[in-house]
Amino acid sequence: MASHARPYQELESRLSRERGGRFRVGGPPVAMLYPSPYRVGMSSLGYQWILGLLLDAGFSAERCFLPDDVAAWRKSRTPLATMETHTPLARFPVIGVSLAYELELAGLVEALQLAGIPPLRRDRGPNHPRIVLGGPLTFSNPLPAAPFVDAMRLGEAEETVVSAIGAALDEDRQTWLDGIEALPGGFVPERHGSRLPGVAAGDAPAARQKSYPDTGGRALRHVPHRGRARLPPGLLLLRDAAQHQRRHEAGHARGHPGLCPRQRPSGGLVGAAISDHPRSWAAGGARRAVAKVGISSLRADRVALKPDIPRLLREAGYKTLTVASDAASQRLRRSMSKGTTEAQLLACAEAAREHGYKVLKVYMMVGVPDETDEDIDELIAFTRKLAAIHPVALGVAPFVPKRNTPMDTATFAGIRLVESRLDRLSAGIRGKAELRPTSARWAWVEAELAQGGPEAGLAVLAAVQAGGRFADWRRAWRR
Repeated sequence: MASHARPYQELESRLSRERGGRFRVGGPPVAMLYPSPYRVGMSSLGYQWILGLLLDAGFSAERCFLPDDVAAWRKSRTPLATMETHTPLARFPVIGVSLAYELELAGLVEALQLAGIPPLRRDRGPNHPRIVLGGPLTFSNPLPAAPFVDAMRLGEAEETVVSAIGAALDEDRQTWLDGIEALPGGFVPERHGSRLPGVAAGDAPAARQKSYPDTGGRALRHVPHRGRARLPPGLLLLRDAAQHQRRHEAGHARGHPGLCPRQRPSGGLVGAAISDHPRSWAAGGARRAVAKVGISSLRADRVALKPDIPRLLREAGYKTLTVASDAASQRLRRSMSKGTTEAQLLACAEAAREHGYKVLKVYMMVGVPDETDEDIDELIAFTRKLAAIHPVALGVAPFVPKRNTPMDTATFAGIRLVESRLDRLSAGIRGKAELRPTSARWAWVEAELAQGGPEAGLAVLAAVQAGGRFADWRRAWRR
């Protein structure tokens, strides 16, 4: 009994600090598994959205995440369990899985192992849970996940997730799979092999407000186009931000126990192309509504054309102005049909200096098709020019070709080549700018999964079982 205490204490601690949860007791049971730690899963708007749909439909939907410390949880011999009732994951008749990107497949394998569920579908029997998968990965290449799940729903799932989960509870397995197969985007690996159906379209997630610990305390909001298609995304975001601020102030006036009168709510505003609306940033609603506006990066051309953007973000508390340059040189940006220019990036550096940002962060890729050392040398020279205006950090990621993207037929440049380009760049900007690269080795793993089939999933299983180190992944692929 004592061995169970510490893992369950971790679940209880987080649950006690949440605000806005609405777990339903007594409905049909379903577990929603996110195969990454809590802080990642509860930052996912899509995961929260599907969970809300199931709760609205009367399901007793419980959350399950990969532990922060997998080794410690395994050592405790505690079955992986849900947050709400600590029910072991293996006891649920149906498990819904949300998968965001390729490397989370390792987390799926680990979660199933911790739960005592055979990871491979072929090793499970009628007494094991039925596992259905969705999430952002289904828009590109979910085939490596095929050996681990019974069914998938590719694309947007809002119209069918409730009926699919309900059928999994009520129907025999073959009848349930018949129904999945008939859905738009329905994929049954044991029947379809590697033949993926088309991706199902749908609306954006409905707006919800919740606050969760260990995610920055942010209440994620998404403003959909549903029913409001005439309003551009940026204006929708700021209009809702202003409405949120009015509700917040009204709550203070009523003495609402869930809001501190001296504290602004922290939030993330999620939307497409939010810098594109010509008036959105002049309104200033986002700055007044939240202390931190959840924007990961901005288009450099928009920042250059709309000086209100960097000003308002700085007033909202941002210390880093983040823009994307996409590739190392102007030649490569043109070949990729990217419109960002050096003049626009220089204007961003000037804006960062003017408004007192700590750093200008510039995202880009290396290892893109047709890249040469001369392109890297151009990036070095230009980075030095930017750094002469304002402190600069380069966020550099190796190019990973993904299916269903404009460059999905390209190939990964190779670990050695990418590392040599990163070494060249690092030496060229040393002492002038900061380099924040992502691993070329794990980018290779991601590329193999992004273009692989079901056999790539078997390699994931072998790598995880061998220890999960990069050398284990490489040996698994060689086999």
